Amino acid sequence: MVGTQQRADGAQTLVRRLWQYCNILRDDGLSYPDYVEQLTYLLFLKMADEQAGEMVPKELSWSVLASLDAVEMHAQYTRILPALGELGGMLGLIFGNAKNKIRDPAKLRLLIVDLIGQTEWTGLSNDLKGDAYEGLLEKNARDTKSGAGQYFTPRPLIEAVVACVDPRLGEVICDPACGTAGFLLAAHDYLRENNPKITPRQRKQLATKAIRGVELVEEVARLATMNLLLHGVGGNAEDELPIACEDSLKAPPKMQVEVVLTNPPFGIKGSVTYSQGKSSRADDSLTIVRPDFWVQTANKQLNFMQHIVALLKPGGRAAVVVPDNVLFETGAAASVRRRLVETCRLHTILRLPPGLFYAAGVKSNVIFFDKPSRGVRGPAESIWVYDLRSDKRFSLRTKPLQTEDLREFVTLFKSDLRESGERHRQFATSHVLATSDCRLDLSWTATGATRRTPGLGRLDELSELVADDLRRALDLISKAKK
Repeated sequence: MVGTQQRADGAQTLVRRLWQYCNILRDDGLSYPDYVEQLTYLLFLKMADEQAGEMVPKELSWSVLASLDAVEMHAQYTRILPALGELGGMLGLIFGNAKNKIRDPAKLRLLIVDLIGQTEWTGLSNDLKGDAYEGLLEKNARDTKSGAGQYFTPRPLIEAVVACVDPRLGEVICDPACGTAGFLLAAHDYLRENNPKITPRQRKQLATKAIRGVELVEEVARLATMNLLLHGVGGNAEDELPIACEDSLKAPPKMQVEVVLTNPPFGIKGSVTYSQGKSSRADDSLTIVRPDFWVQTANKQLNFMQHIVALLKPGGRAAVVVPDNVLFETGAAASVRRRLVETCRLHTILRLPPGLFYAAGVKSNVIFFDKPSRGVRGPAESIWVYDLRSDKRFSLRTKPLQTEDLREFVTLFKSDLRESGERHRQFATSHVLATSDCRLDLSWTATGATRRTPGLGRLDELSELVADDLRRALDLISKAKK
């Protein structure tokens, strides 16, 4: 416990030090996401130099960059970023379309010489430097102006979901919409902590083969890659890259995996329709053929659900964060729900309160399901629903979700003690399938709970929105006075 606390304190100290320089660089017009991105480039170059390998060509290396004066350093840094992005492999993933966004040579030199250059990064444990980097990502996500919160799922929720799904050594864990790799890192940490007698071969498999993510946004994919690398995940070979920067939905999966953990994008309507066959639309470039999908729709959330089922091996299991509309909308959503319940064993729904993510008021759920092994047919007998929503309110900044808030859910999930309680109920799957739209927004009145005044929850959501607007207004006023 002492070691864990020391690690947490060390990571927080490092985060504070890294973040202090962000305030200096903001005077140069650098946003929080830009700052974290530039740190990513410099950290990678410094660690590659410390390891004395041949990953980075000598003429593009940290040692050459750090030896220059401010003006030459700025020019060299501007040159090497695009050059590294053209080299492919891990370098291409980290530096793809990279640009120098630090305009002042003196500030760049301050960052390189006084901050990054003063620490022996490879001498730090993976836990410490990884936790520090993830701390930066969390601070960035908590800043509502950056918009980065959409890529950051609260850590206590991630850890609870991973504990329930229980990944095992030898399995491949995938997140097809990985953001900054929170689910993947939690799965990696869970496997490492729950297997203290891991063999060298298993350790190598865990570091290079077990973790796979896909992220559409290039800037976010590089943050995810660096996050994993700092935690000791990833390799140099092409087949060992932990993250792929591409559209998960563009084609059937090249391989199937045992575990999927993901929080896909919440945007409902996309410009692309995913069809089971050739499109009748005039512009066929906006239709992608997915013969493995059940229904044709442009709804991203529904297409991710269909993709996840295709991604799972028979016997595999998944936990997916979805907004409320996925559980009750008609049309294509109803068709996807019915096929999911009929063909997979959807057994648990965790109803989450609003305020957990960057968009205030968004209500979401985690659905847990297994893909039956070959020869096994039929849905689960019942669906267990745990309500963390009634009488619970959180916010990303002022009242974040804590591990304790999910402790009862995890305990009940793992113990199979799923009799009815104040916050949990079982619903017969046959009754759900008997309804016309196969609705999964299953709820009940909590008789033992203190009842809230109708409309008070919505008032909380509106209050949080107003508070965010006020914070943005004050920030703009502050900048105008400078």
